[in-house]
Amino acid sequence: MTNIDQSWEELQARCRDCRACPLGESRTNNVFGMGDRHSPLMFVGEAPGEQEDATGIPFVGAAGKLLDHYLFAVDLPRDRVYIANILKCRPPRNRDPEESEQEACIGYLREQFRLIQPKVLVCLGRIAAMKLIKPDFRITREHGKWFYKGGVWMTAVYHPSALLRDNTKREDTLRDMWAIRQKLEELGVAPEVEETNE
Repeated sequence: MTNIDQSWEELQARCRDCRACPLGESRTNNVFGMGDRHSPLMFVGEAPGEQEDATGIPFVGAAGKLLDHYLFAVDLPRDRVYIANILKCRPPRNRDPEESEQEACIGYLREQFRLIQPKVLVCLGRIAAMKLIKPDFRITREHGKWFYKGGVWMTAVYHPSALLRDNTKREDTLRDMWAIRQKLEELGVAPEVEETNE
């Protein structure tokens, strides 16, 4: 086992046992994150929902299926990206994460980020963008805009759950996702598109 693998295992074990905020007592499963730990592309949402809490896997409900649809549309296989949330435990009734909960949990995300060292980070929704890009982020005005912080390109797209409620945002999101693909290509780290034989 390499040191990096060991670091992942230790981090995941610490996160699994975490009781730094009350959500640690009410969760069914800790939703640590999933995907390619060497990916140049990392997606970060705000918190697990009901399906994620039940399975321990991020973005597996209706919103997750929609995210998969967009990833497929722009030739970014889900198994070639890494997906996580700021919170690793589900807030009651899927309410917005409280600031104290985000602060209690953000260290795990920072460690994941340090281990992955992505070139591009995509915030899924306004809450993640406000935490990771800038506190006054406005998703309706600033989705798809690029920010360069600490050697990493960052942007935000509408959260998939918002797209389930409002179809009018879907075309904007597809354009934003293509821009993410293009940014990876500019950086020379885009996954190759697998050709299918007709």
